[in-house]
Amino acid sequence: MKILALDTATEACSVVLGIGEHSIGRYLEMDRGHAENLLPMVDVLLAEAGIGLSALDAIAFGRGPGGFTGVRLAASVAQGLAFGAGVGVVPISDLAAVAQRVVDLQPGVRHILVVNDARMREVYWAHFEAGARLQPLGEERVTPGSDVTLSPSGVPWAAAGRGLNAAPSLAEKCRQAGGSLYPDLLPRAWEILTLARPLVAAGQVLPPEQALPVYVRDHVVTVAV
Repeated sequence: MKILALDTATEACSVVLGIGEHSIGRYLEMDRGHAENLLPMVDVLLAEAGIGLSALDAIAFGRGPGGFTGVRLAASVAQGLAFGAGVGVVPISDLAAVAQRVVDLQPGVRHILVVNDARMREVYWAHFEAGARLQPLGEERVTPGSDVTLSPSGVPWAAAGRGLNAAPSLAEKCRQAGGSLYPDLLPRAWEILTLARPLVAAGQVLPPEQALPVYVRDHVVTVAV
């Protein structure tokens, strides 16, 4: 099974090529320049593996939530590559990708609160349950950090994502509630690949035209009055 995974929803720009259980990838963090770097990174990985796009089984991408430009970029590039290669796409939540990083870092964790920086004094957040497969618990939301609800007590849980750095009072609230903190994590293509593999194996691949971004936030500018 050959899957190309990519993500540009945050300051991280990453691409991973998974062939069977093995993977090779590239990762950069930058304030801007994702569009100029993404396709060259794809080309390098395909050349290194010695395969073309048409050999892929699917293209997975971080569908958001995240920065508007970055989320659009990942969706449009995934769509364009998939159309050209004649393969399907697998949209993966960028919040779920961060949760998957926690699962890999902390075996035994049961609940994960992911908090990504949404700018404008808000955070993207969602809860996940770790088990045989990572499962979302409720909807993805964007709110001020003060409105984020914590994971239930009594089980090993963690809070992760750079939104914790943007909302330090929330990070302290999580710490006092007994959660492990991972405030430096960003979504990456490696975890998008991990989450996409069982979906591709199960045939849950979408046509390229369904490579659509998910913003969560429905406004870009707030006007003071």
